[in-house]
Amino acid sequence: MKTIASFTVNHDTLEKGVYISRIDGDVITYDIRMKKPNGGDYLTNGALHTFEHLFATYARNSAYTDQVIYVGPMGCRTGFYLLLRDSVSPGQALDLIRDSFAFIAGFSGEIPGSKRWECGNYLEHDLPGAKAVAENMLLVLKDWNEKKMDYRYTGK
Repeated sequence: MKTIASFTVNHDTLEKGVYISRIDGDVITYDIRMKKPNGGDYLTNGALHTFEHLFATYARNSAYTDQVIYVGPMGCRTGFYLLLRDSVSPGQALDLIRDSFAFIAGFSGEIPGSKRWECGNYLEHDLPGAKAVAENMLLVLKDWNEKKMDYRYTGK
C-alpha cells in the first residue's frame, strides 16, 4: 500500500505549532501539534476529550461555521486536526485556532455535550487539563505566522 502523507512527515523534528498538513480540492487540513511527537508527554484522554468538545463547539459557532469540516484529535494524542474550506485563509485559520484556544483557556461551567445522552463517554472529561493545554499552546502560537505553517520551515 501507498504510505499516507501524514506518515511521511519527520516526527523526530516536528515541534509544537500549527502546520498545513494537506490540501485536497477546497479542503485544507491543519495539523495542530500540541505535544512534541515521541516526547513522552501526551494529551491525557480526559483533557483531550474535553478539548475536543470545547474546540469543536467554538469553531462551529464562529464566523467560519459553514467552512468547518472537522475538528478532532490525533490518535497519537499529540494534537488535533482542523479541516476547513479554502475560503478560510491560513491566517484566518490561525486566528480561529488562537481564538478557540483562548475560549478553552478561559472556559468555566458545564462542558458542552457532556451529558450522558449527548456523549458516548460522558464521564471522562478533564477541564483543568484542557485549559492547561490551551494556555500552553497560546504561548506557543503567540508569534506563529503563515510562514511557520510549512513543515519545512527552519526559522531561517
